Amino acid sequence: MKIYNVTKNTVVAQHTELARSFIKRFFGLMGRKILPEGHAMVITPCNSIHMLFMRFPIDAVFIDKNGVVLHLVENIKPWRVSRIIGDARSVIELPVGSIRKSSSQIGDTLEIV
Repeated sequence: MKIYNVTKNTVVAQHTELARSFIKRFFGLMGRKILPEGHAMVITPCNSIHMLFMRFPIDAVFIDKNGVVLHLVENIKPWRVSRIIGDARSVIELPVGSIRKSSSQIGDTLEIV
């Protein structure tokens, strides 16, 4: 699956992993050494993330049920916790620099296909 920024007509990620079960959502990217360029993990339902036991920083995009970007966090470091984004339905975890490369901004619409 891919993630497109429909508003900007850019590709956010070419390889997407979904985390829908409690276990997958809780563990997310923990234990991995890297999230390769062009890859993403979509955690749903989710409105906050933790970086406990993470080995690398990430970019995080919080989207609502329609795929509209509500909040962006660039370069969130290990051992941090994001704030709760009340209307967020999902969080997309990406390699650092992905938000900038895709030109994604609050208000953009993302599509997972």
